[in-house]
Amino acid sequence: MLVEWDWWTVEFGDAHAGAVGVLVDGGEPGPVYYDVGSGPDIPSTRHWSAYDGRHRRLRAEALRAACACGWRGAAEYPLDWATLGDRPLYEVDVDLTGPLADWNAHLSLVRDKAAPLPEPLAALLVEIIERLTATTEDAPLAALRAIGVLERIAARVGREAASVLAEDGVSAETVATGLGITRSKALMLLLTARDR
Repeated sequence: MLVEWDWWTVEFGDAHAGAVGVLVDGGEPGPVYYDVGSGPDIPSTRHWSAYDGRHRRLRAEALRAACACGWRGAAEYPLDWATLGDRPLYEVDVDLTGPLADWNAHLSLVRDKAAPLPEPLAALLVEIIERLTATTEDAPLAALRAIGVLERIAARVGREAASVLAEDGVSAETVATGLGITRSKALMLLLTARDR
């Protein structure tokens, strides 16, 4: 099944990717399957634009914000099919500002609970982004080399930091909240650190 996220941030990556969720009869419907003939693999999607009632698909009654962490927005944004007509949703100008604002509000709460970065480190990260972006334009191979070095540094330091947390008995829930990731990812970090 294709997972198409509408929004994503560098800060939280796929742990808090956002999407427009669909409601049918008050609940979230299953995926939409595409008829491609016979075969063992039938492509499917949960992207909001596929729920347009065409080709025997379900028709979305309302939209809401959704996050990869499992959070769902409380506000519902009804679709006016009398105005939309029978056109595919991807061809219609659907106002998604409500779900996007709700997802951003959710991210604000996640950000507020996450461990704050020391200001010098946050400034250094911004500078690294700016320099890498400039280097990508001037010397893309050098930018890739720098990224490789950063990935190796991040992996090593990440293992060391996770090891300290594991030795201190910090819970997976605390790590998940502090990093803005799921509990299962936090648990994997701690378990991997203990196996070192």
